[in-house]
Amino acid sequence: MDRLTAMQVFVEVTKTGSFSAAADNLDMSRATVTRYVVELEEWLGTRLLQRTTRSVTLTDAGESCMRRSQQMLELMENVQDETGIHDGTMRGQLRITCSVSFAYAQMAAAVVDFLKLHPQLKIDLNASEASLNLVDARIDLAIRISSEPDPALIGRILAPCLSVLVASPDYLSVHGVPKVPADLVNHHCLSYANFGKNTWKFSRGDEQVEVRVNRSLSANEATVLLRAALAGGGIALQPAYLANPHLADGNLRALLPDWNVPEMHIYGLYPSRKHLSPAVRAFLDFLIERFATIPWQG
Repeated sequence: MDRLTAMQVFVEVTKTGSFSAAADNLDMSRATVTRYVVELEEWLGTRLLQRTTRSVTLTDAGESCMRRSQQMLELMENVQDETGIHDGTMRGQLRITCSVSFAYAQMAAAVVDFLKLHPQLKIDLNASEASLNLVDARIDLAIRISSEPDPALIGRILAPCLSVLVASPDYLSVHGVPKVPADLVNHHCLSYANFGKNTWKFSRGDEQVEVRVNRSLSANEATVLLRAALAGGGIALQPAYLANPHLADGNLRALLPDWNVPEMHIYGLYPSRKHLSPAVRAFLDFLIERFATIPWQG
């Protein structure tokens, strides 16, 4: 039995809660997945999983095996990464996560250009709005936009991320242009469900204002709100990296230009400085250099 492969299969089954889903993710047959788990249990002499027709759950021994298996797999990846640098070529796999909108606007092209520099490296990009546990999900690097990143993670600022208040000319021709933040209570506002919600903050010099907006549409993904704004659905608070092209072509207009919204940053987050792989270090350096050339403001 290939015990490392068996551990990988076992971890995937526990993550997905399904032998069939694990088989799909690993490009194996369900029978092969089952065989690996059974052989791992026979080798350890204990049951690792409780199986029913509807669910798969860990036994106490399975919990312990899960932790150890993750450690072994992580160690294996670190060894592969580090040994791959000796001949000047970066090898191994780098797992990254970021939001859907940032993957679309920036990360997809950045990853392609990075892989051109390191063609022996493989990158798995998880575009998701979910707040993933990096250790459990075996994520090497999370790219997050935040004003207060998770203090449990190690953070490196990659670039500023400014936001801009926008609406389509068609919407403004019908509903008028807000002159001050308080005017927003009379407008349809498009709100990001995971940030700000129905309370938007503005500042101008020493003046601080909070407005409880009329939230006509809420979504958990920024590009959804962008499309709604372009369709005339209301006023949206958008990251400048998404809004800038549409401001340039006139399909959106910037509103309340004298007022600022809270500034955030784009962070590279990882679980620990210890054993940080060369690939993660190289990719962080690459992003900092690349992002320094991008106009992030609206």
